[in-house]
Amino acid sequence: MTLLLGSLTMGLILTFLALGIFISFRLFNFPDLTTEGSFALGGAVVAAALSSGGDPFAATALAFACGALAGACTGMLRGSLKINELLSGILVMTSLYSINLRVMGKSNVPLLTNATLFTLVEGWSDRTFGAAATFSLAGWTVSARGLFVLAAALGAVCLFCLVMYLFFRTDLGTAMRAVGNNPQMIRSLAVSTEWMVVLGIALANGLVALSGALLSQYQGFADVQMGLGMLVWGIASLIIGENLVGPRGLGLVIVGASMGAVLFRLLVSIALQWGINPNDLKLISALLVLSIIVLPQLLTALRAGGRPGGGRAPAGGGRRA
Repeated sequence: MTLLLGSLTMGLILTFLALGIFISFRLFNFPDLTTEGSFALGGAVVAAALSSGGDPFAATALAFACGALAGACTGMLRGSLKINELLSGILVMTSLYSINLRVMGKSNVPLLTNATLFTLVEGWSDRTFGAAATFSLAGWTVSARGLFVLAAALGAVCLFCLVMYLFFRTDLGTAMRAVGNNPQMIRSLAVSTEWMVVLGIALANGLVALSGALLSQYQGFADVQMGLGMLVWGIASLIIGENLVGPRGLGLVIVGASMGAVLFRLLVSIALQWGINPNDLKLISALLVLSIIVLPQLLTALRAGGRPGGGRAPAGGGRRA
């Protein structure tokens, strides 16, 4: 049960990663590779700040701001200098590796002895129920600390999803969504699409860095390579969420991305429980993403093939619509 609580908590933390990738990939159709660098940047900044005795809330906010700055650099490379979107992300991601090393001072920074957001939540649990308090859930014994941390993560995700939904229904948020759907129309309204993209990519990478900062505090360390593979992780969460809710409106898509992040983390935990070597985790993640993409297409093809006529075109070549 402890493993399940931990997996659910990590899935909720990675929801911010999924929402950031949702903004860049879905709203703006921007294949942003800055993600892997900004995720590690969030962890590096929060680790450096906490190691210096900083406040956990201020350190987390600073990590979000630094991630947003990295995203803004990518957006300006694409908008102002007219550099290809993929190349812009690669340039910033590559630069962030050295920046992260400079920020941390070394490749790995432990946080086990520092106060973090999660140790604060555990402290609230200890003061309320006692340090050794446990609860019984469906026959399983779980610690009060674990439940408090899970409840805090769930509350933060629900609150942010609501704020994000309300923001994208404002005039500014609607304009940002319109840039991804119909940039010609938004230009006719005298709105700068370049600066809208910069703002959107900055927001996306701020969320990615926030996820990295929270994950570092939860697992008790920050590593310069912790962003490796996180782009695949976020895309997998989006795909799972879209398959769960479909394109049925902004609110459901946001909820779907959150659910996808949690479910994908649970799938990875199940794979590890089956005895998969942790060194193969990135390979397993890539294979899971591949299966999530391919299986719906295979099922659709099989259903079409099972219909009368096998789904084949009429003899003699039918006229295409």
